[in-house]
Amino acid sequence: MDSEIKEEIPVHEEFILCGGVETQVLKCGPWTDLFNDQSVNRPKLLIFIIPGNPGISVFYVPFLKALYSLTNRRFPVWIISHAGHALAPKDKKILTTLADPNAQEIKDIYGLCGQIEHKLAFLRTHVPKEMKLVLIGHSIGCYISLQMLKRTPELPVIRSFLLFPTIERMSESPNGRIATPLLCWFRYAVYAISYLLFKPCPEKIKSLFIRMGLQAMNLECEFSLMNVFEPFCQANAVYLGGQEMMEVVKRDDETIKEHLSKLTFYYGSKDNWCPKEYYEDIKKDFPEGDIRLCEKNIPHGFILHFHQEMAEIVADRLKDDLSKI
Repeated sequence: MDSEIKEEIPVHEEFILCGGVETQVLKCGPWTDLFNDQSVNRPKLLIFIIPGNPGISVFYVPFLKALYSLTNRRFPVWIISHAGHALAPKDKKILTTLADPNAQEIKDIYGLCGQIEHKLAFLRTHVPKEMKLVLIGHSIGCYISLQMLKRTPELPVIRSFLLFPTIERMSESPNGRIATPLLCWFRYAVYAISYLLFKPCPEKIKSLFIRMGLQAMNLECEFSLMNVFEPFCQANAVYLGGQEMMEVVKRDDETIKEHLSKLTFYYGSKDNWCPKEYYEDIKKDFPEGDIRLCEKNIPHGFILHFHQEMAEIVADRLKDDLSKI
């Protein structure tokens, strides 16, 4: 099935200015411009994915394709990069967007709060306000999704999936205890090392490293991964990670309670970013919620080798919601 998906489903890549920052958007399905498509075939719903950190959208492409196929190719599936996590290749045109009636300068756009406003700005300028939404957050994308619902409760979201949700106590998690000193105390050293190592490195050497890395992980990638070695993108990922450790502390029970009927939580059985005890705590506090614990040993980074399994889980849960569209 994977080979069939790769061959038959095209993915359209765009680089746009969103909040004044280059932003990569990958679009699965034939609908690339929802505003100007006035045909009877224009979809009534968009499946919108918000990645983890680093927000390297290209790794999610197999998941996009699998989910698009499993939902009978009825709805577009889009994923947006985080601000500052992707730079356009030199030969790639950067598209300008429609005027945003609610436009204002996004303060600290590369930080956690700015990334939330960045996603909301994109929806305002690229998705008709009457179009229904399915939000899929992964890792810190879950926190961003919840905050989007909190700040803009009028968003027409019919379902929000929170996959491996890092929505609380990040610095206390097993991985957080290791990452916090690196991301918060030594981030300037990380910036310097990144710049010294990768800035002078020739493109051919970077390409060779990428090919070797993909081969070692038994992965394929149809879009450029050069941003992996871009110090600017690495610095923004580290900066965002540091803010995650400091700000994602207390679970936002008020927002969860308000939107519980449209939320689906999916926790890993062995996840060092959101351990099983976090699942047990939220399940106890919201026993009526759709809160699930993985029974298939799918890892936190499911996008690398478990995209098909995760897409099947999401598509199966979506059946009832999509049957009403």
